[in-house]
Amino acid sequence: MNEDTGTPKARIEHWKTAPDTMKAMIALEGAVRSSGIDPKLYELIKLRASQINGCAYCIDMHFNDLLKGGESAQRLNLLPVWREAPHLYTPAERAVLRWTEALTNLPGGHVTDADFAELRAHFSEKEIPELTLAIATINAWNRFGVGFRLPVAPLN
Repeated sequence: MNEDTGTPKARIEHWKTAPDTMKAMIALEGAVRSSGIDPKLYELIKLRASQINGCAYCIDMHFNDLLKGGESAQRLNLLPVWREAPHLYTPAERAVLRWTEALTNLPGGHVTDADFAELRAHFSEKEIPELTLAIATINAWNRFGVGFRLPVAPLN
């Protein structure tokens, strides 16, 4: 616990103890960002995967980044139940959300042909691997956040 702020401390300061590992993660993030994926769509991917993985640090960061980027609070609040409010998300967003959930929940099942067909209806054969890398990247970041219990900063 940080005695000055009362904020819990991370289990380890992995960015200090394993700088080469963090450089590799940052390089991976850079590859995704330079791929041409719409930044707002990438943030939705990151928020949805982080919600599934229970990464409080990442949820807080990506929720706030999306709000600052002009995303509506309604869409953000309903993201965990987007299937109940499909009219709030474009068909392409719904396809990516479905793909994000399928790839993030791999231990619980398999990626269906229907999931892939829906994605393929909206994205090219170049974009699909890029989106898949984006999903894999946030899932890797979530493992750091959850595994090392990165603390959520208190509201100022």
